[in-house]
This record gives sequence, C-alpha cells and structure tokens, in this order.
Amino acid sequence: QEEKLWDALRITAYVFSTGLLVFTALVNSVSWFVQNFWDTPGQFWQTTWLKFYYHYEGDEWTIFLLGAALVPGLAFWCFNGVLLVADVTGKPTFITRYRIQLGKNDPVDTKKLRQAIYTALCNQFFVSFPMLVPMFYVMQWWGSTFSKELPTFQWFLVELSIFTLVEEVLFYYSHRLVHHPVLYKHIHKKHHEWTAPIGVVSVYAHPVEHIISNTLPVMTGPMILGSHIVSIAVWFSLALITTSISHCGYHLPFLPSPEFHDFHHLKFNQCYGVLGVLDYLHGTDTVFRQTNAYKRHKVLLGFTPLSESIPDAPKEAE
Repeated sequence: QEEKLWDALRITAYVFSTGLLVFTALVNSVSWFVQNFWDTPGQFWQTTWLKFYYHYEGDEWTIFLLGAALVPGLAFWCFNGVLLVADVTGKPTFITRYRIQLGKNDPVDTKKLRQAIYTALCNQFFVSFPMLVPMFYVMQWWGSTFSKELPTFQWFLVELSIFTLVEEVLFYYSHRLVHHPVLYKHIHKKHHEWTAPIGVVSVYAHPVEHIISNTLPVMTGPMILGSHIVSIAVWFSLALITTSISHCGYHLPFLPSPEFHDFHHLKFNQCYGVLGVLDYLHGTDTVFRQTNAYKRHKVLLGFTPLSESIPDAPKEAE
C-alpha cells in the first residue's frame, strides 16, 4: 500500500511539474502572442455577456437558472439525442461500429430505454433543479457569480482543474460508499441494471445516489470558489457530456476513452473513479489493468475501432 502511495504521488508530481514547466515556458516565450490572440475573442464574449445580462435586467435568479440548468440540460440532451438515434436504429454505422461491448444494445431494448429516459428526466427536474436553489443562495453570498466582468480565460482553466479534482475525490468515495452491500441493494443496484450502459444512463440512478454521487461532486467546486455563472454553465455542460461519453458504450475517435467506466459496469467492483488516480492508489483497478480493455483505454486517433485492433480474448469477452 505504501509503495502504491508513493507511485501515485510520483505520477501526480510528474504530471503537475510537467504542466507547470510547460505553462511557464509558454508564458515566458509566447505571452505576447497569447495575449493578442485572446484579446479579440475575450472582448467578444465580454460584450455578449453584457448584452445577455442587461437583456434580463440583471435578474440573478433567471440568469442562474438559464446558466446552471437550461444550458447544461440542452447540452446533455442534444449530445445524447445523437447517441440515442444510433442506439435505437443501429445507424449511422460510423458510430455503431465503435461499440465497446459487441453484440450488446444492438439495438437497445426499447422498454428499458423508455424507463431510463423517464428516470433521467425525473432526476433532472425533481432532484437536480431543486438542488440549484440552495446553490443559488451560496453563489449570491460570494457576490462574484453574477459580476458584469467575465473571469479571465487563465483563471477559468485554474477553476476547471480544481473542479475536476474535487469531483474526482467526492465521486470516487461516494461511489464506493453506495457499493456497500446495504446501500447497493437499495440504491446503487438501479444504476447497474445496465451492464452495457448507454449515454442517457449516466443520470439513470436512485434519487439518493443522484444527489450524493452525481450532483454534489459537480456542484461543490463552483460553490467553494464562488465561480462566475458563465464558468458554472460551461463546467456543468462539460461534466454532463463527459459522463455521457463514459457511459455511451462507444469508443469514438478523438473523444475521451469510455473503456474505464464501461468496465466498471461490466465487472461492478473495479474502476470507481473518473480520472483513475484514486483507483490506482486504492488498488481498485488491478483487474482492469490486466485486460485488453486497459490497452484500449486511450484516445482513438484513427478510424479503425480499437475492438478490431485490440480485440478481447474469447474468455475475456465473456
């Protein structure tokens, strides 16, 4: 365990030190170029934000509702709408040929799909949206969420990094918590009805799980930092699209690999986190690392499905 801890610390130190060196080099060598490149779009977005702000006469609740609920909701359903067409019709083949678990959801069971969509909508309207009410008052208390001045792009990148780390910690441990036999039977088992998940299943869960594992880990980072509503809208949208990719069942070119979480649905007791760092530290990815799914767990930079170039062995596929 101590050796794993040091390995995880070394990996983390390497990633952050490399990132810091690269960032420092960029700042020192191309700062003038970056500044000039960012000034024009920065002014565009600042002007657009002010028009939006004054259109709603500074009504903070309306602005918050649009940014934290409507924009992420549209991003989620537009992205999953494309995936649902492929799940139901098996077309276009450009998507379906990248299916991870071959022979599963081909096509998807329409009865299960209707139930998944119904549950997802209920969780969004009756769980996620009400949770925005206390969040709104927390953001009002900070006093910077509805500022007329947008955050700088550099600060947003810092925020995004912190959001991601906070989500990783909270999701990993809350996820392992709901895998406790007592909680699993009554709460988390619902999510695992899908051993071969699809995108919309990302929010197919018991309401209690949706609160502690899906919603709170994503909301906490912005509440800690008192982030701007524009940062919140972008972060919520990215989080919903990313979790949809993790559940979609397709390892598509140039998108993040969903192999890690797909393996969790297949095996139940592996790969609890998002980034995988805590899984490595706690040894909850040891079985995953011995499979071809681990070899496929990378961004596909070509158009040949990884299920073809790195196929499962017959026993592994079972």
